[in-house]
Amino acid sequence: MKKFSIASIALLLLAIPSVALQKGEPVGAQTLEVSFNYQRQPGPGSNQYAVWIENEQGEVVKTLFVTSFTTKGRTRGNEEPMRGYIKRPACVPTWVKAAKANDLSDAQLDAVTGATPQAGGTQTFVWDFTDQEGNAVAKGTYRVFVEATLFNASTITYSGTFSTQNPAGNVSLTSQLTEPDEKHKDMVTDVKAILK
Repeated sequence: MKKFSIASIALLLLAIPSVALQKGEPVGAQTLEVSFNYQRQPGPGSNQYAVWIENEQGEVVKTLFVTSFTTKGRTRGNEEPMRGYIKRPACVPTWVKAAKANDLSDAQLDAVTGATPQAGGTQTFVWDFTDQEGNAVAKGTYRVFVEATLFNASTITYSGTFSTQNPAGNVSLTSQLTEPDEKHKDMVTDVKAILK
């Protein structure tokens, strides 16, 4: 019986991926990077957005980000605390419905909430193919969403479908605008989703 050293076994294991690449085996992407240019808009009723991933059944697998007013609201004086999407139902309504925000605890919302940027610039979010609890998702088809409340009832939603087994490259996105708002249309532009 032939004996193998630990070093020879390690070399063999390192060679397997390169052999697969040489044979033209597809190698799936490891992450999805979502980015867009954000320009803060003046006044209330704007500057809210959410980024999330859904599975083929339309269930939210992971919320990558949602602005803090949407989930926490803002209190002034003696006002009772109220979630922003309740106080202002036009706050990213597609995400609110898909994520079943009413069923989420404050702690669950806090985990995906961040401050609305005060200055403009590129916003980037990365999905590592895990669910909200950090568990790896099943291989398959998913859909990415970026929803922005431009002003009051004017929202724009970008979405695109991809597979976790796709090679690196751009995900094709489409957009849907509820109603035009020329004054606030540049709040979110240059939206991209790239498998890496």
